[in-house]
Amino acid sequence: MTAGELRGVDPRTGERLEPAYPVADRDEIDRACALAWDAFGTYRATGLKVRAAFLDTIADRIEALGDTLVDRVMAETGLPRARVEGERARTTGQLRLFASVVRDGAWLGVRIDPALPDRTPLPRPDLRQRRVPLGPVAVFAASNFPLAFSVAGGDTASALAAGAPVVVKAHPAHPGTSELVGQAVREAVAEHGLPEGTFAVLHGHGHDLGTRLVTDPRIRAVGFTGSRGGGLSLVAAAAARPVPIPVYAEMSSVNPVFLLPGALRDKGAELGEAFTASLTTGAGQLCTSPGLVFALEGDGLDAFVDAASTAVGAAPAAPMLTTGIRDAYDAGAVRTASTPGVTTLAQGPEDPGIAVAGQPRLFLTDDETFLTHSFLQDEVFGAASLIVRVRDRDRLDAIVQSLEGQLTATLHLAPDDAGDHALAAGLLPELELLAGRVIVNGWPTGVEVSGAMVHGGPFPATSAPATTSVGTRAIERFLRPVAYQNVPAALLPEDLRDGAAGSPA
Repeated sequence: MTAGELRGVDPRTGERLEPAYPVADRDEIDRACALAWDAFGTYRATGLKVRAAFLDTIADRIEALGDTLVDRVMAETGLPRARVEGERARTTGQLRLFASVVRDGAWLGVRIDPALPDRTPLPRPDLRQRRVPLGPVAVFAASNFPLAFSVAGGDTASALAAGAPVVVKAHPAHPGTSELVGQAVREAVAEHGLPEGTFAVLHGHGHDLGTRLVTDPRIRAVGFTGSRGGGLSLVAAAAARPVPIPVYAEMSSVNPVFLLPGALRDKGAELGEAFTASLTTGAGQLCTSPGLVFALEGDGLDAFVDAASTAVGAAPAAPMLTTGIRDAYDAGAVRTASTPGVTTLAQGPEDPGIAVAGQPRLFLTDDETFLTHSFLQDEVFGAASLIVRVRDRDRLDAIVQSLEGQLTATLHLAPDDAGDHALAAGLLPELELLAGRVIVNGWPTGVEVSGAMVHGGPFPATSAPATTSVGTRAIERFLRPVAYQNVPAALLPEDLRDGAAGSPA
């Protein structure tokens, strides 16, 4: 017996898509968690070459799906082909990146302090350290990245790289996409002779499935990308367990942009157009969309506002991922527009031909109004942004101090303007406490998957500000260090033996 069924919906047409997918019931959830735990011992003991080859095979299998996958993603999300193909490349690229990380072995964190039996007044024991996986991981797929933050996305890739089996809760907005990718991973599991419980995908909606996963004693960590409410409910459930577990939740960010006087003076209109391009990418349904812009009064600010208003007013409506996301976006935009002291600058044209359409919106206010109404810094998930005119540096400092934690913070400054550089030098120490990534003369949308990338930040951007969900350090979330003291050589893990790769000669 299953707990019902669900279907994808094409947000462009409103059409319910076939086939239907069974919703996991309690028995299926229990079975997936039991198999993951049973697989843990075998999977974490796989050699690094085998595990890396497994990740490479997943990437190969996803690519082999070809247009079948691309077409299904487009049907379930309304995203254009170029975006889907780019996201597929990112997904397979990060799987292969983690394969290279696994082969390298540095993630094991091997440290060896040889015994010093003659040290006085006390001898030192032989101490060796490495990292081991936490255990099976529950991954919650995101709505806005049906591939790169979904079934075989960054959370899954980094957990599998760490040696942790994964149970994925597929997002109900794209069940067909999830099933296709899930099958590709299962085929890779079988090809490499790994235990069945190494990977599983469960379908469901509402909170019951998620809560059961997070509270199952065999699940030892959680990766989540989604709303603040959803993330906090999982954090609370994990903390209430008899043995609490970590939840790595990416939740809410408005990604403030700071326009300094020299930059506005030199290219106010150009910045307005570039800002709009960033804002409207993916219908604004990106965790790094620029939802707040702070601009110091001066020459060029009016040109920025005019250019951005014109561009937003001409920007076409675009399909939003689900009716629920669109309704929440509209409600947030209405609340902003109805706030005393806020002016609506522009709204994109309607498109009755799109069933679940989101219209870009742009608002303007002053620093006093922004500081008076704290909800103006709440995320409005979609292509809506608020420009705040800031009268002076003191008010700018007050605004920075009022902001919540963010994934990104962006500065635009004139390269040869001494005033901008002095202002930026004062802001940078504040921004590095505010955000996980500080950007200069760029835009926050677009996250490079690399060794140096940080996609994280202080609460509420994430529930774990010391971590990143993108880049090679993402593997560290699912590992913990273990020290081995005076363990005989024959009993040591191979990674810690003298002469092993990465150990002292």
